[in-house]
Amino acid sequence: MSLMRDAMRATKMKKAISKSSLLPVVMMAVALLFTATAHAATPGITGTGTVSTFNLTAQTAFLNQPDGSAVYSWGYGCVAGSAPSFVGVTANAACPTMQVPGPTMVVTEGATVTVNLTNNLPTAVGNTSILFPGFQVTSTTGVVGLLAHEAAPGTTVTYTFTASTPGTHAYYSGTQGDLQIEMGLYGAIVVIPASDPAGCLASQVALSNGNVAVEVAHGESDFRLAHYAYDNCKTNYDREYLFQWAEMDTNIHRQTLAQVTAKVGCVAGAVGCSLEVPTEPYHPEYFLINGRSMPDLMDANYGAEYPHQPYNGNPHMHPGEQVLIRTIGQGRWQHPFHEHGNHVRILARDGNLILGTTAAGAADPNSLAGLLMFNTDTTPGQAFDGIFYWSGRGLNWDPYAHHAGADAFGDSLAVQNCYPDANGYYTVNSSPAAPPSAINYYEWCQDHNKPLEVAPLGDVAGGGPATLPNPNIFTNGAWYGGSPYLGPDATLRAVAANCATTSTATLTCSSQQPSNTQANPPNERGFAFMWHSHNEREITTNNVFPGGMLMMMLVDSREFVIDESN
Repeated sequence: MSLMRDAMRATKMKKAISKSSLLPVVMMAVALLFTATAHAATPGITGTGTVSTFNLTAQTAFLNQPDGSAVYSWGYGCVAGSAPSFVGVTANAACPTMQVPGPTMVVTEGATVTVNLTNNLPTAVGNTSILFPGFQVTSTTGVVGLLAHEAAPGTTVTYTFTASTPGTHAYYSGTQGDLQIEMGLYGAIVVIPASDPAGCLASQVALSNGNVAVEVAHGESDFRLAHYAYDNCKTNYDREYLFQWAEMDTNIHRQTLAQVTAKVGCVAGAVGCSLEVPTEPYHPEYFLINGRSMPDLMDANYGAEYPHQPYNGNPHMHPGEQVLIRTIGQGRWQHPFHEHGNHVRILARDGNLILGTTAAGAADPNSLAGLLMFNTDTTPGQAFDGIFYWSGRGLNWDPYAHHAGADAFGDSLAVQNCYPDANGYYTVNSSPAAPPSAINYYEWCQDHNKPLEVAPLGDVAGGGPATLPNPNIFTNGAWYGGSPYLGPDATLRAVAANCATTSTATLTCSSQQPSNTQANPPNERGFAFMWHSHNEREITTNNVFPGGMLMMMLVDSREFVIDESN
């Protein structure tokens, strides 16, 4: 596949990449080869206990784009000299005085939250503010505005509210929103439950604890903000990611910079000391998730090359894990978020858990009624929480390649057990239980030992549920690992017989062997699913594909440690 992360980062997307060579590969599960990099779940800043205080500022800076542009923008950040506490990420964590999106504020249910906002934007910008939809906010300082109390240039306004219920929420400017939100004044608040819900079924708790035990057995740490997304036993999860979707019309940003520059030194409130920037017609060129476009989106959090865009969007998971997706539409347009690999079960919108009803019509906490969505809608100003799940069920072959026998080199393959639990998976609830060290923990046992095809690679007559296409057509570039199986030895289980005679031999192959398997070490073998906007223009950067609102969900074998520390 022609989309190689490191190469694209080096070229900064100066050359367009053919859709025809990319899409047939990334639109389906394919075995990948990546160099190991670290990623993070939901990074942000947090308060202490029942009282959370955040000292924020609104300032200017330039945002880097993959095509080499630097776009003048506004954003919230941490007051210079403050020392916030960080969650979700430890390495290189920082809270600059301006960032887009603004700092993600993580608070505990029931906490009293105080946000002090200092307006350090240019005088000509005028007042600014923050709205906190879904919360009862009080403010006795600042200037009374149309939607919220505002901070005049050089002054501070204070907001106080109680984090009443768990969930994911947006915050954004309540002053001249058509301009200030467009310029980057938006962010997220995540409220986590004060405690785990009571009365959960033993099987639910066992599955949740089982995934954690498996992660620990393979050397991973638990980077969740909480065990449950809401005060409900059915909202447990294993990993989490926050995605904030927005777009930028650089014509608006250029005109804003020109007017700000022309009015330097003007007196606040004086005639002519204000901005008159038209925000229609609206023609965005950049489409952002967490303030970045692909491929920048796939770099690490807090990367030095993105001093004002600290958050990435590069999700990882292992088969069977419940991945909590926190998503907010922060721009003007609705973006159809399409997650390849599975549908997404919507848990809640704007912090409101979607429950079913009992026969009497009352809310039923044991019945979640959120839609199972093919496209999850990122509506402007709205947040949703959803669960993404992938286990290999439905592939109709064993992705772990556990079928008994020998590989292409004549070496014996380790055959794993697979005892189905009540739902058909190999888990802690199986009998006998799956050990935490099992490489195939959460395998769909119905497909255990089922081959993909008789021959591991090449054109064959049949013998399995699928026949791989000619690799010279199917593969293009160093991301494809040449194997339909999970695990670091996946290529050894999928090479053609004429590549070598033993597993210790040098891989010298015919045209059937993908070139990257000779060039790169097998650090990571997994499946990749493109996650992206279903509006094709929005997966471009300044009309160059690929870019924009596009990332990859990487489903890694258990042997691969997903490091979410940075």
